[in-house]
Amino acid sequence: MEKKNIKKVVLAYSGGLDTSIIIPWLKENYNNCEVIAVCGNVGQADELEGLEEKAKATGASKLYIEDLTDEFVNDVVIPTVKAGAQYEEYLLGTALARPVIAKRLAEIALKENADAICHGCTGKGNDQVRFELAIKAFAPHMAIIAPWREWEIKSRDEEIAYAEAHHVPLRINRETNYSKDKNLWHLSHEGLDLEDTGNEPLYEKKGFLEMSVSPLQAPDAPTYVTLGFTKGIPTSFNGKEMSAKEIILQLNQLGGENGIGLLDIVENRLVGMKSRGVYETPGGTILYKAHTLLESICLDKLTAHKKQELAITFADLVYNGQWFSPLREALSAFVDKTQEKVTGTVKVKLYKGNVIPAGVWSPYSLYSEEIATFGESDYNQKDAEGFINLWGLPTKVQAMVDAQNS
Repeated sequence: MEKKNIKKVVLAYSGGLDTSIIIPWLKENYNNCEVIAVCGNVGQADELEGLEEKAKATGASKLYIEDLTDEFVNDVVIPTVKAGAQYEEYLLGTALARPVIAKRLAEIALKENADAICHGCTGKGNDQVRFELAIKAFAPHMAIIAPWREWEIKSRDEEIAYAEAHHVPLRINRETNYSKDKNLWHLSHEGLDLEDTGNEPLYEKKGFLEMSVSPLQAPDAPTYVTLGFTKGIPTSFNGKEMSAKEIILQLNQLGGENGIGLLDIVENRLVGMKSRGVYETPGGTILYKAHTLLESICLDKLTAHKKQELAITFADLVYNGQWFSPLREALSAFVDKTQEKVTGTVKVKLYKGNVIPAGVWSPYSLYSEEIATFGESDYNQKDAEGFINLWGLPTKVQAMVDAQNS
């Protein structure tokens, strides 16, 4: 669509630095167009306060605040946990939220008869791909505006200057201007001192961490947590039945208090560059560990190993913005099959940044104490002799042939 024909734009709006200045920028550069702001609530909590007033004050005609927390957890987070998918140790916090937000953006844009959808993702990052692939899945003909790929602004300092010149209120300043993304699953930190990989993150500095504390500041006594799972889905916390979302929120609190889930990583972005980030994922780290412990007694060897292989592919799809793809759907179908008997209870101990196994039980456990015991059992140890002879036959034959031809 030609620029002159764009009269109404739906903007993915968070109230952060990027999206706050995009509203006046759109009106300046796109025919004084109507801007409809859409905020997808995926658990960013206090970041939603005063958002409608701010959006309208900077030029938006209206603001949708859509509660996507249940869809986020049930349709994206839990299927990914069941898959055991993580990207280079990263538990995919930002990537997981983008499909549900972008889907809702497309739905509202179609409902509002908008001419375009706009997002504040930079041309260097992964999120531009995640948003646009999801938009194409639900509004394939919709025009997409990405200001970072158009405007003359080159840095976050220049963004702040633009905001000040246009009287856009900000909650940050140049000294605390980390690039952050927050939802009920995680919080990410990028930029400033973290851009130098030689700098240690300021975990002990007041205000740096928001969901967690440094392990150095965690209690000296451990905290025990018991989680119940049904078909791979978390269904109870310390014996009380809860929704998966409620369980994650409980785990965030306890995990954060115990310094769980901090990750400092240099990851390989989709666009080709390496990027350094610090992530806080307290509840997610506990949930992944507990789920893996339960699988260790419920899955047979072949299934467990194949699932580990496919978890890498699953994570790549999530990270690369391909949630709404046939392969991801097919992998989820495979994962659901593997989870049919992943039911049971897991107990873990939280202590100064560590999630320590403290017990696991399942009615479908494939672990047999009677067979595995070092004590007396019905297992016939002499059977191993024939097994080894057959298993080692190719090795023996190869050695005999090599000896004859040496």
